[in-house]
Amino acid sequence: MSFTGKFELVSSDNFDEYLKACGVGMAKRALAATAKPTIEISEAGGLFTMKTSSTFKNTEIKFKLGEEFDEETADGRQAKSTMTADGNKLIHSQKIGDDSSVTVREFSGDSLKASFTAKGVTGTRVYKKV
Repeated sequence: MSFTGKFELVSSDNFDEYLKACGVGMAKRALAATAKPTIEISEAGGLFTMKTSSTFKNTEIKFKLGEEFDEETADGRQAKSTMTADGNKLIHSQKIGDDSSVTVREFSGDSLKASFTAKGVTGTRVYKKV
């Protein structure tokens, strides 16, 4: 399964509640609600790069499947993260202090559905390949 490509956000559901469960403040949640990010995923020699771009913030992470890496989240929190693959899903586990969250990115045709879960709250974002 190829996880590479460029994807633009087309819909978002319950994302603010997910961010609230993560402890993200109101001002940053308001910015996130208006952002329409683009995600670009590339891979070379087993090293993946995921760039997320919006008018408010750009982030980039580099990872190898199954290997823990340090990550700074878009809202500035420091995480220990791991990416794994399961069929057409890329599973992103983050540990931030005593808290954890999981993002499952499911690739299907020309779409990417990302389900974000923390403290029992799930938000969903759907992206279209460009």
